[in-house]
Amino acid sequence: MDIVIKALAALAQETRLTIFRVLVRSGESGLAAGQLAKELNIPNATLSFHLKELTHAELVIARQESRFIYYSANFATMSALLGYLTENCCAGISCSLAEVCCDEKNS
Repeated sequence: MDIVIKALAALAQETRLTIFRVLVRSGESGLAAGQLAKELNIPNATLSFHLKELTHAELVIARQESRFIYYSANFATMSALLGYLTENCCAGISCSLAEVCCDEKNS
């Protein structure tokens, strides 16, 4: 449960959510920190702060290759988070976004 709270808290910030989305799209190979900063037009210090938060929440994995640090999405944590939300928030039934949006409008 603790990791779910950390993950949701980390993703509840726009810049971190954007970083995570880019890393998910980049796949298991991930991106070098410099490349990520350039792609998102984020200063290195700001990127470092957000990557630290995502790493602490176990949503991002860092690995060093030569003199570069590569970051990639932790797909195991992401899958566990989605599984937890599906099981505990949708009574084990797969929820579609359309159903959730429609239910909110009708409430």
